[in-house]
Amino acid sequence: MENRFDNWKFPEIEEGKPTKYNWVVQNKDGLTLGYKTDIGAFSYINAKYGVVIEDEVQIGSHCSLYSISTIDNKQGKVLLKKNSKIGSHSTILPGVTVGENSIIGAHSLVNSDIPDNVIAFGVPAKVVRNIDEK
Repeated sequence: MENRFDNWKFPEIEEGKPTKYNWVVQNKDGLTLGYKTDIGAFSYINAKYGVVIEDEVQIGSHCSLYSISTIDNKQGKVLLKKNSKIGSHSTILPGVTVGENSIIGAHSLVNSDIPDNVIAFGVPAKVVRNIDEK
């Protein structure tokens, strides 16, 4: 059986224009994109103050990652650590880190750091349980 990432290649990213996968980046020079990442259609990334998406991260469709908020003037790097997963329609606010192997449930608002190896969801997102190593 073929792994869906066997032929993975870095996507071509143009400032403010949809990629061939229909997600958009503003301030693309602030984006660091890891290997074998998967970003869903209609997602938006504003990387003005840095967005780091490490290897093997999955981001569902219709997600928003903001390193700057024009509503409250907050700013800060967003970090999605290796193998984290962000459910569709979720929003990650400035200065937030999502831990390695952690899962964010769909429709969540992540406004504070999420540790490694947990499941979190809600508005705002809260940790609901640890992920067992088994």
